[in-house]
Amino acid sequence: MQQYRVDPEKPIKIKKLDADDLGEWEGKKKAGQKAFADLQKELAKLQEVLYAEHKHKVLIILQAMDTGGKDGTIRSLLKEVNPQGVKIASFKVPTPVELAHDYLWRVHSMVPAQGEMVLFNRSHYEDVLVVRVHELVSKEVWKKRFEQINAFEKMLTEEGTTILKFYLHIDKEEQKQRFIERLTNPKKQWKFNPNDVEERKNWDVYQEAYQDVLNKTSTSWAPWYAIPANRNWYRDLCVATIVTDALRSLKPKYPEPIPDPETYIQALENEDMEK
Repeated sequence: MQQYRVDPEKPIKIKKLDADDLGEWEGKKKAGQKAFADLQKELAKLQEVLYAEHKHKVLIILQAMDTGGKDGTIRSLLKEVNPQGVKIASFKVPTPVELAHDYLWRVHSMVPAQGEMVLFNRSHYEDVLVVRVHELVSKEVWKKRFEQINAFEKMLTEEGTTILKFYLHIDKEEQKQRFIERLTNPKKQWKFNPNDVEERKNWDVYQEAYQDVLNKTSTSWAPWYAIPANRNWYRDLCVATIVTDALRSLKPKYPEPIPDPETYIQALENEDMEK
């Protein structure tokens, strides 16, 4: 999956990214789904040890255009995982209290503690995306934020956090079909916001903004992965592969066994004898 990692030394063009790309899994959907199911189980085991060890911190950031698949990715990725030690943070429109602080204030409070894996459904990157597209702050303000974000993420990694960032890339036609699917399915209509159609008019501006995000904030300490996301099964396989590889590299271990457990077993068994 390293072909999807954004190299800061080689700027990418979003228009050249193929949202339908299936890599080496072209024509192997069933095999890919089987591989993903195996990764789900392995990820669950690794996350359990991560939580038990209470040492490492993992932050997973998901960004995408509307209908890009952030929610679906989270559901699939965490299907086998024990909820203990896993948190999901979703960043909506800032509240008045949040707006009274710097833009990273609400984000910093949600980063993982030791033993935790936290997933951001949208993130601090909205402050160089939405605010840029809708001109909520000046260009002079949002341009400074790339460097600020890099510094913020570097501080987190120096404090022991592993950061993985995923841009789930769909094309405009796929987004259109996903909107239509929502509108024609009564069980999915709740996901549709009438403003989505108006926001779609900003597609090209968002693409330009995302391109800057990927090129200016993919670093050695907090890399971006531009994942082809037109096919849900391949999107899930890519993300699960990268996250599982990262957890493996941490080599989490269960804490040292309790010394002389027989003493405690005997004490518990003696409870029944004393009754």
